[in-house]
Parts: sequence; structure tokens; C-alpha cells
Amino acid sequence: MSRPAWARDAPDRCVYSSNASGTTEIYTWDRATDVHRRVTDRRSGTHSATLSPDGADVWWFADTDGDEFGHWVAEPFAPDGSAAAPAVPGVEDGYSAGLDIGRRVTAVGTSTDDGTRIWLRRGDGPATVVYENAEDAGVGALSEDETLLAISHSEHGDSRHPSLRVVRVDDGGTLAELHDGPGKGLSPIAFAPVDGDPRLLVLHERHGREELLVWDVVAGTQTELALDLPGELSADFTPDARALLVWHTHAARTRLHRYDLDAGVLTELPVAPGCVGSADVRPDGTVEYTCSSAAEPSTVRALHPDGTDRVLVTPPGERAPGSVPVSDLWVDGPGGRVHALVASPADGDGRAVFSLHGGPHAADEDRFTAVRAAWVEAGFVVVEVNYRGSTGYGSAWRDAIEGRPGTTELEDVAAVFDACVARGLVDAGKCVIEGWSWGGYLALLGIGTQPRRWAAGLAGVPVADYVAAYADEMEQLRAFDRALFGGSPEEVPERYRTASPLTYVDEVRVPVLVLAGENDPRCPIRQIDNYLDALAGRGDAAYEVARFDAGHGSLVVEQTLQHIATEIDFARRALG
Repeated sequence: MSRPAWARDAPDRCVYSSNASGTTEIYTWDRATDVHRRVTDRRSGTHSATLSPDGADVWWFADTDGDEFGHWVAEPFAPDGSAAAPAVPGVEDGYSAGLDIGRRVTAVGTSTDDGTRIWLRRGDGPATVVYENAEDAGVGALSEDETLLAISHSEHGDSRHPSLRVVRVDDGGTLAELHDGPGKGLSPIAFAPVDGDPRLLVLHERHGREELLVWDVVAGTQTELALDLPGELSADFTPDARALLVWHTHAARTRLHRYDLDAGVLTELPVAPGCVGSADVRPDGTVEYTCSSAAEPSTVRALHPDGTDRVLVTPPGERAPGSVPVSDLWVDGPGGRVHALVASPADGDGRAVFSLHGGPHAADEDRFTAVRAAWVEAGFVVVEVNYRGSTGYGSAWRDAIEGRPGTTELEDVAAVFDACVARGLVDAGKCVIEGWSWGGYLALLGIGTQPRRWAAGLAGVPVADYVAAYADEMEQLRAFDRALFGGSPEEVPERYRTASPLTYVDEVRVPVLVLAGENDPRCPIRQIDNYLDALAGRGDAAYEVARFDAGHGSLVVEQTLQHIATEIDFARRALG
């Protein structure tokens, strides 16, 4: 289950997601009565929900069969027999581009093929468009007094490095702008939660990594917070706005700190051992958070002001068994030191799966995942590579794939592969490459561009034909691709050709498994079919396909179990 999030003005009322029913759905928890209630019951599951500030309503995003295209609906926290209804009537269906529910004002973002619109609903009046642009944008944050709205936008054409605009809620006029120039993004986190306080907490990368600044949008002043910590940072205000709860990520581990804004003092919080995930501060100062490690499954915990740390709530059913810890591997690669995590079975025979994360702007961390644990239990060494493009290692590392995605990441994977072989961690002839989403894309590209390294390729919901993927994917991803490649397929065709697995389909010499969602808006099915048709046209290619009726992955537990079982079985057969 996820960490329960509470209503701003009714902190006893909480909402969370859980797969206790066999499908990820939305649940409420009334702390006053300790009653948990399942809210949604949909065939493909539900992944996004929040509460109105007064806790009276549960808002959840209604899409169709996992396609991520839809609208927000609302229903009572305390069921009264009424069905969920559109939360903001008049707002078009689209892909979500952010949401902030105020006490009197609601901001909703929608993304369609026409671009982004941001809608405001003031009181019970009609929703009106306050922002519209063909480029990618999104709702950032409403000020506490709901007079100001921060918007993240990419009108300059680079959605990977957005700029900020603050508009007045009453007339939609611009109050302030912030743009750091090429290659330097800005992300709004939150306004200070105090009426009349115009301070906006912002994530910036002016010094080569993600750091924090406080922007007084009325006075126009900016205060960069120089926190003496390696790695990258994120944060949120505490309820009194006098301090920040800071996430510090370094070398695949995340820990929590408190930063006193008045005194300028940074203090690490004594949370449980492991890697911290979601966290927030209750009105009484209690920090509630999730925490896990590769060896220990996640728990939802509470760190009280007196230093007491405890498990807050336990999901129903059996607790997942533990697994093995990961070890760190640092390898000299063509673009600098590459960080990898290695998990090894006690009695392995050199079989290995190089499991590549999605994103690409994400990272594998020392967190628990049942997928890694299943592969280890099946006898495989699991190698996770935080290749160039990954987050947590600075802006230059993240942006190193610009103009040359795919092949850049695989150079780092190859360097880690060679190091693992040289150190005797894996058998060079028993390594498969596997991943989902961007990781699935890299798996297909890897078996085409590095055919002698891999014994098999396993690709879940991958990009397989990049030109067709660009034509069919959601507009938010088209904007991302234009920023990543330096243009569209029409503008830089050779870059897309070089990055597309379809280009190298005739070089594939190993068995291939592809798992694909019929309703996927991110890696659409047509471009996967193009790749499979090309494999079939060769006449000598060994490949298998597992199609499923969902979107970009599945929220149904049985389906997910089947996917992992299919992957492990395929890898075992490929290795004999």
C-alpha cells in the first residue's frame, strides 16, 4: 500500500492505494474510527487519487482500461449512495497535467494532441481556461490564500528543462516569470502553507544538480539554499512554513532531513534504516513515511516529535518475504563513473539478468522490489545499471543522452557488463538483458546493437519503432522526445533512425520476448507490431509475444505475476 495522505483541514481522513483486492485500487482510512473502505473497483485498476481539503470528497482519475486519458471524478468520503461524478464539470478529457484542489479554487491541467490547457474553477462557477499552449505545461501549485497559481511550462520548446510562471487567480494575468536559460530546468514544489505568504519553493539546477531555492514571487527575491550534502535534493514545507522536510538522494539511497529556514540549520532525521520513499509532516509534527531496502520489504512508518519511530499501518495479508541485499559496483565508463547495484543468489551459476530501469530519467535504488527478489530466487544475479540519463547523479549525467539516446545508455551497460565478467560475478555466456518501458526499449536496442553480448532480450512495453511511436504517443511524450532528440523525426530523421530498435532488427541473433499493453499511450501497440512483423519477416527469428489488455503496465496482481513468471521462464529456456 502507499503512504496514506490526509485531507489538509481534516487530517483524520486519509486516502491511499493498495492491491489488497488483487488490483491496485483507491481506499480511504478514517483514523478516528479506524475504518478502511475500498472506493474504486475497476477492471484495470486505479492509480491516482486525492482528497478535497475538508476531507468531504475523494477525487480519483477515471481513464479507460489503463490508457491514462480521462478526467477527475469525485465521490463522498462517507458513502451516501451517490455515484462518482465529474469533479470539475466542463473540463475536457485528456491526459492529466496536474491538479491542485483549494478550498475555493481548483486548478486542473489537461494535455491533448492540441497541447496543454490549465483550467480554473472559482467557487461553484464554470471552469475557465487560464492558460493554453501547444507546448507541454502543467499545474504547479496554488498559494495558500488561493490568489496565485504557479505554472510549469516549456514555451521555449524544451519540456525537459521547464520554466515557471505565476499568474493571478482573479484575472489570469501574469505576476512573475522565472527562466534559467538553456539546459537548466525549474520545477515548482509548493507555496508556503500560510495565508498571504508568497514564497514558492522551487527545484533548480543552476549548479549542475537538483537543489532548492525559495522565490518570493511578489518581492521578486530568490534565496538559494546551500545545503552541504552530496547528491540531489527535494523538499516540501512543514505545516508552519518555518522549516523544510528535505529528501537527500545519494548513491541510490534516500534519507530525510529537516532544514530550519530561520536558523539555517540542517538536521538528519532518525528514521528507520533503509531508503526513504514518500513522506509528509502531520500538523502535530509527526513525519509519516515509507521505507525499505533491497533485503527488507516496505513499511509505512511514523516518526514522532519525541523521537519515537513505529510502524503506522500494516497492509492486510501476508508480509512479503525478505530478499538479499544489494552491493554497489562503480565502473569507469566512457562518460564517467557508472553506478550499478548487484544482487546475487547464494547458489548462483553465473546466470544474470541486466535489468534496466525505465524513465529514462529515473534510477534504481536500494529499495525493495518483488521483481528483483523473484529473479534472485530463480537463481539469477540481478544487475541494475544507473546509466547516463539516470537521475540522482547530477544534471550533466542526466542530460548526457541528449541528441544520442539509447546507444549512450548502452555504452554504460556494456562497461558494467565487462566489469561483472572480469570480476567473476556473472558468466559472459549466460546474461540476458531485460527492462520495461525505457528499459524495454534499451533491451531491444541492445540485442540489435550488441548482439554478441546477450543470450536473450526481454522487453516489456518498449519503444520498438521510434518513428511510429512518436506519431502515436501522448503529446507530453512527443514534447519530451523533441527536447531529447533536438527535434521531431521530420527534423532530425537520422537521430531517430540510429536510436530505433527497428533499424537493427536484422542483426538480432538471440531469442526475444516482448510484453505489450493493448491500450498503452506511452509505447503504443502499433509500433511494437511493426517490430514484431519485421522479426517475423526474417523467417529465422526466435521470438515470443505476451499481449495484455491494459496500458503501460498492469495494476492487476495476477497479470503482473504472470508477466514475471513469463519472463523468468523465457530466460531459463533461452539459457538452456
